[in-house]
Amino acid sequence: MLDYEKKYYGKDIAFIAGCDEAGRGPLAGPVVAAAVIMPSDFQNEEVNDSKKLTDKKRRKLFEIIKENAIAYAVAIIDADTIDKINIYEASRLGMETALRNLNHKYDMVLTDYMPLLHEQVNVEAIAKGDAKSFNIACASILAKVTRDDLMIELDKKYPEYGFKKHKGYGTKQHLEALEKYGAIPHIHRQTYAPVSNLKCKQLTLF
Repeated sequence: MLDYEKKYYGKDIAFIAGCDEAGRGPLAGPVVAAAVIMPSDFQNEEVNDSKKLTDKKRRKLFEIIKENAIAYAVAIIDADTIDKINIYEASRLGMETALRNLNHKYDMVLTDYMPLLHEQVNVEAIAKGDAKSFNIACASILAKVTRDDLMIELDKKYPEYGFKKHKGYGTKQHLEALEKYGAIPHIHRQTYAPVSNLKCKQLTLF
């Protein structure tokens, strides 16, 4: 059971916001962060780190979390911003933005190993937090499903890249598509090595 936050609930802490992100590693698409406040007495044994769940189970839990959350919010940080401030800062910005968009007060924040700099409440950055904290795991599911859906939409616009299958990660299929078609402006992360190396290669051809 993911019950890390149970030790904190009490007279001074009634609402804990969990934060996580999805999409730090891919070569294309945004990084998506989510913040969620779940009721202290709500549990679901199927909730886990989103990476350990099947797509079908994630999508089922995605709906359950939204239906039962006290509040939740999602923030999308695009590839241009990732290139401008780097993926670590973009992930932090996403979490901070999601927290600002929550329509409910919270007494504490738990994140998946991400220090937050502008919070007025206590923030605990937990290593492997999405495998320990129920609220963080719920946030990871919200972020992952939202990002997957964005990449599925991009696949409709750019089917030759296979985004629906690999979600922007640097798979063999994706790398081959990059070689053949080049990088998509504002979609591919220009500072990521496979993309930046491709740009250098393309420049030397002209």
